[in-house]
Amino acid sequence: MVSVSGTLPGEPTSFVGRRQAVAEVKRLMSASRLVTLTGAGGVGKSRLALRVARDVRRTFPQGAWLIELAKLQDPSLLYHALFEALELRNRSTRALDAVLIEYLADKRLLLVLDNCEHLLDACSELVSRLLPAAPGVRFLVTSRQSLGVAGEHVWPVPSLSVPDVTSTNNNGELTVNAPRQGSQYESLTLFEKRATAVLPGFELSGDNEIAVTRLCQRLDGLPLAIELAAVQMRVLSVEEIVARLEDRYRLLTSGNRGALPRHQTLRAAVEWSFDLCSEQERVLWARLSVFAGGFDLEAAESVCADEGMNAQDVFTGVAGLVQKSVLTREKGIGSPARYRMLETIRQFGHERLVDNGKELIVRRQHRDHYFRFAEQLYAGCFGPDQKPWSQRLRLDRPNLWRALDFCLTEPGESRAAIRMAAALWYYWIACGCLRDGRYWLGRALAKHTQPDRDRAWALCINGYIAGLQGDIAQSIVLLDESCALARQSGDERVLAHATQFLGMTFLLKGDLATATTMWDRPLAEHRALDELNCLTGIAYMHRSLAAACLGDLDSATDILRECQKFCAAHGEQWVMSWTLWAISFARLLDGDLSEARARIREALGIMQNLDDLLGQPACLDVAAVISASEGDVTQFARLLGASDAMWRPIGNPRFGFYAFNELYAECETRARRSLGDSAFDAAYEQGAQLTIRRAVGEALGEKTEPSTTVSAPAASAEPSLTRRERETAMLVAKGMSNKGIAEQLVISPRTVECHVEHILVKLGFNTRTQIATWVRQKF
Repeated sequence: MVSVSGTLPGEPTSFVGRRQAVAEVKRLMSASRLVTLTGAGGVGKSRLALRVARDVRRTFPQGAWLIELAKLQDPSLLYHALFEALELRNRSTRALDAVLIEYLADKRLLLVLDNCEHLLDACSELVSRLLPAAPGVRFLVTSRQSLGVAGEHVWPVPSLSVPDVTSTNNNGELTVNAPRQGSQYESLTLFEKRATAVLPGFELSGDNEIAVTRLCQRLDGLPLAIELAAVQMRVLSVEEIVARLEDRYRLLTSGNRGALPRHQTLRAAVEWSFDLCSEQERVLWARLSVFAGGFDLEAAESVCADEGMNAQDVFTGVAGLVQKSVLTREKGIGSPARYRMLETIRQFGHERLVDNGKELIVRRQHRDHYFRFAEQLYAGCFGPDQKPWSQRLRLDRPNLWRALDFCLTEPGESRAAIRMAAALWYYWIACGCLRDGRYWLGRALAKHTQPDRDRAWALCINGYIAGLQGDIAQSIVLLDESCALARQSGDERVLAHATQFLGMTFLLKGDLATATTMWDRPLAEHRALDELNCLTGIAYMHRSLAAACLGDLDSATDILRECQKFCAAHGEQWVMSWTLWAISFARLLDGDLSEARARIREALGIMQNLDDLLGQPACLDVAAVISASEGDVTQFARLLGASDAMWRPIGNPRFGFYAFNELYAECETRARRSLGDSAFDAAYEQGAQLTIRRAVGEALGEKTEPSTTVSAPAASAEPSLTRRERETAMLVAKGMSNKGIAEQLVISPRTVECHVEHILVKLGFNTRTQIATWVRQKF
């Protein structure tokens, strides 16, 4: 039997999750003699280090030794701490460092230096000396900041896994669905185990899973915060705890009395990090708390710099806060780099900002930055840079919401609110956020009632969105008022756009006679003003649709060619995609199905690249009708199901006008007659279960299965799954998400997605539920 020495304490509570983290740290330790686990206070660095040390200590003949440094305040006593932990005695007059180096020179052991952040220089010096002098010694370090020693491998400890955010409401607040398998998420499992300890019989269930998910999301999956919240189950329900999280530092105070003082309350854990920061870093921490979600360096410099802190100071401060694990750099974002604060850390900074009387000043600077961003969007979204603009808009959505909310709640800011909400029109429409647009524009219009140009423009955009949502009556009301105000103020540009959108609304309504009278003047006005933007291009597309619906396909084609030239001259992609969509529709009406399909695939490819959530289902609608016209009624039903599933979250029954809706109705009648209601509904449901990517793939011709029949796969089929595909299928059957499977198998989520796609193809399935059923039957 191997005799294992060392000083690793037992685990006071069960160790939850972290399987992938343990494996990764052990892998790093096999390649590097110095591994440092970094992360925010309470993220679980010490527990992870001790679990890893306990797993690997048998590989060290002289064992694994814990040197707990949290209570050590004097750096000069560091060597004394090691002597005590290693149970050594120095009875000679020689210096402690010399004795320690001599002792460790021929040893093979692991030293776990826990909580080094307040003794950073001393620990760095110690490790730098021992690494070359004691080649058999390895170090596993925990610290909120890395040591900065040559050969150090830093591994940031992540929060526990939390169910993905499924959506946000109009206020930008999280809304979640109960996960099917709460136990697959480490944060939920931790809460359940700790809550059971204080409230026997508690367990995750359909009744409480949404509330527990909200709780863990609000606490960022931070183990310390979750454990402190679980203690409150003695007196509060989960829902009550969630409701009180706005004052989390008062709530989360009843920690384990045997724990370190800074781990007994949430405030103490964060204050420890605050005390380690320089004065300038503390000020910056407070100012950065105004951001919602992530931010980049340019935004930080714009919002936080002032007379006492220039842009270079902000950069230095951001770097320091990243090093101290107050900020984390977001993964997978690319350039520019983006940073984020855990909500618990952000709230602490916000308290400091309020205490020093700077909240209003910094929030206004935050609003000013994103107001400028929104105004720049009007010109920036036109042309070849649309994709990066769309990406920035999605990344900064929470900050845009916070800036809008400031305008609407701070006295005297209503004009800024209405201008900003209208300036974001490209985001509302091209990014498929119609509901959000109606919400913010509605609030802004209710606040800013002055009959001026700003109100006219906001009414114009809100009326356009209402029409796209199918709210025809309200669209006409809003656009009529916009036209009246534009005439009153003499604003020809707003009048041209409002008239143009009225024409579109009457087209959607089916009133072609009225619609066709409304486009010639706006188009002439746009040419006279030499206005170059997306909305000008869209005017051409609207006019062509009216011509097509009237049967004047030659005029429609001429208008669309002019629009194509307009787009090509300016590198404009979004309008080009809708122009191709309109060309496809015109060719469909003309019976040229081959050309119609080619153009809709071209349009869909651009929309997929731009992630146009409104355009993609609109293209699926046209592709579905083309399939039905070609006789593939099953494919029609599948694409119909996929399209409807994509329209619902946008807040739209379906973007269509009377001529197109008539075609749709005819195709559905023909498909149901051909397939029968049961088979049609089955195909429709299969389509509704497709991911957006897969649905678009089918529409682009990337079929994964024959669409002529709708039936379950043969029970006798014996598909040949690879070993990794079988492993993936087993985890799918357990209800795990792609992200969870990736963590389990230590592969990328993209690789998991490919495995799942291959499994679906090989088994002839369309949903993960079918995979789960197959696994249960087979294994």
